[in-house]
Amino acid sequence: MCSPKTLSAGLSSNQGSSLFTAGNLSNKSILAGACAKRSFTGARPLKGIAGSVPEFTTTSGDGARKTANSVAYWLIGTSGLVFGIVVLGGLTRLTESGLSITEWKPVTGSLPPMNQQEWEEEFTKYKDSPEFKQLNSHIDMDEFKFIFFMEWIHRLWGRAIGVVFIAPAVYFAMRKRTSPQVNKRIFGLCALLGLQGFLGWWMVKSGLDQEQLEARKSKPTVSQYRLTTHLGAAFLLYLGMLWTGFDILKENKWMKKPIDASALFKKLDSPMLRPLRKLSTALLVISFVTAMSGGMVAGLDAGWIYNTWPKMGETWFPPKRELMDSNFARREDQKDLWWRNLLENPTTVQLVHRTFATVAFFAVFGVHMYAVKKKPFIPKNVQMSIHTLMGIVTLQVGLGIFTLLWLVPVHLASTHQAGALALVTSSLILMNQLRRPRAGIRNVINSTLAKELKRSTQQAGTKIMSETAKLAK
Repeated sequence: MCSPKTLSAGLSSNQGSSLFTAGNLSNKSILAGACAKRSFTGARPLKGIAGSVPEFTTTSGDGARKTANSVAYWLIGTSGLVFGIVVLGGLTRLTESGLSITEWKPVTGSLPPMNQQEWEEEFTKYKDSPEFKQLNSHIDMDEFKFIFFMEWIHRLWGRAIGVVFIAPAVYFAMRKRTSPQVNKRIFGLCALLGLQGFLGWWMVKSGLDQEQLEARKSKPTVSQYRLTTHLGAAFLLYLGMLWTGFDILKENKWMKKPIDASALFKKLDSPMLRPLRKLSTALLVISFVTAMSGGMVAGLDAGWIYNTWPKMGETWFPPKRELMDSNFARREDQKDLWWRNLLENPTTVQLVHRTFATVAFFAVFGVHMYAVKKKPFIPKNVQMSIHTLMGIVTLQVGLGIFTLLWLVPVHLASTHQAGALALVTSSLILMNQLRRPRAGIRNVINSTLAKELKRSTQQAGTKIMSETAKLAK
């Protein structure tokens, strides 16, 4: 027999949810399973039925209110705007437009020059910049307007993202449409968004300051370190929005269909998925680092050299003296020779990017083959994500090769950058799908199922009493 005391010690936070599997929600099977397990802390027995089932008082995955699906749609939609601005930023870089606006005016800079006099004033400011003096002294007003509008649209898009993100964030928080946990994430994303605006100007400033250019021994261009930092922050902002949105939709779906969720929890808790879960995290890290190495290539214009593949020139690797050029060292003892060449030598930086890209491709290929071998144990949505990831990484490698061979055409290079973000996106989706549910959401699912059991048991008891009364007559 299963006593209330025994049952209240029945379900563990990691195992309890697997009791209520799809197609196995009978009173007998649930009571039998519950007697064999431990319960969540704080569970209390239901009385009035044969044995007892743990009931939980938690109302959402956070122990408070749940987050509305509309919040998730807003986050995912805003992440699409971030995706767009990353691609636009790449176009700004490829068209060499990023240094055309020489001032940072977050508010008044929202409007472009409105008449000829204002255009002349902007052009005069640009003529004082190192880029105009050293590289673009031949351009006229029409050409200046083109590069100005490329940078202006990029900045305007950034301002739009700020409005689209911050205003709804305040609205949802005031209307209590978000849980405390999601509020913390959104606050962090707001802070990162504000930081990103500062990083953008910090990057541009590095290409306008003649002293910095002389210290780097560089032509008028932004620092590759600052460009990659700006790019990395954009990636993190994008991934944070997506992850939070996916989490909200996923957990709300689980709460709406607890039986299906319980069956999925059992699969996700399987030891067979543990290696794949670790591999999915590794893929996200590798794809992110590869994209950042691509940012270094863009910052140094390293795609304009060694436009051959798979060899670099006539050999597989450039000469050692070129990879570790002493001219890049700034210390007399040359102790900074290695790291400066790895980060500042265009030849070495391109080799690093090629290496990371190769590692990323074969890592995805390896995970794909592993998933094929373990197909019976892997959820269908995870299988689909792995196949998609394999397709994207193959396309991305092809884009990278042809971008190099065809001397970095703007449309192809921009597509390659978008492909990098698509690869990171698909890696994030895979990792999110394999993530085990939080203890809080397990609590909610078990609570819902326990209440359903209580309801069905009471209905069955009422029916038995009714039949007994009829027989007594």
